[in-house]
Amino acid sequence: MVTTSDGAMPPSDSTRDDRAQSTREAILSTAERLFAEQGIYNVSNRQISEAAGQGNNAAVHYHFGTKHDLIAALVERHQLTLERKRAAYVAQVGESPDLRDWVACLVLPITDHLTELGRPTWHARFKAQLVTDPTLQAILFHATSTDAGLHTAIEGLQRCVAHLPAPVRAERADITKHLLMHMAADRERAIAHGVATPRETWREAAEGLIDAIAGIWQAPVSRAAEPHG
Repeated sequence: MVTTSDGAMPPSDSTRDDRAQSTREAILSTAERLFAEQGIYNVSNRQISEAAGQGNNAAVHYHFGTKHDLIAALVERHQLTLERKRAAYVAQVGESPDLRDWVACLVLPITDHLTELGRPTWHARFKAQLVTDPTLQAILFHATSTDAGLHTAIEGLQRCVAHLPAPVRAERADITKHLLMHMAADRERAIAHGVATPRETWREAAEGLIDAIAGIWQAPVSRAAEPHG
């Protein structure tokens, strides 16, 4: 029987795996918080390791690799839950011709997830940073590229606005993306700082956001935005 120098049994493989997973989770939670509060580019892997209570300052590199890999792991940490929620909403919508139904499929998975995470949360502020930086945006795009529910929701929305000129659709899609990310981040930040918000709950905030996004898609098109004949 193999024992350690003090006579104790050495840790089993399952125990080591549990410890490694616990360390990974601590690093992910700490990284998300620091990224949200200080900005992704203002936080080093060393700072994350120290804040996560790791004696080894290279713990982030050991468990995840580069900062790029850590960010990808953070996105993936939430992605499956978001995909499941969105798939459920898409299934409810079916073949609806109602624009608002498809907008809801984009908004509600995000706000539902933030509700379930409890308070405080850092996910929305972390994720909002990804859409404004080309390098980080690629990480988000890769993670969502296989999200069938997301693609179905976008296709459903696009069917409802097929009458709009292509450049206008592209422009309003960008506006929608930024509203989805940054409105959630702004509300999350306000909650974290104890600042009053226009809506009391995430579900109420979702209703307001759905109304606003639907309104943007239904807004008239100025002559300057129409394609030249």
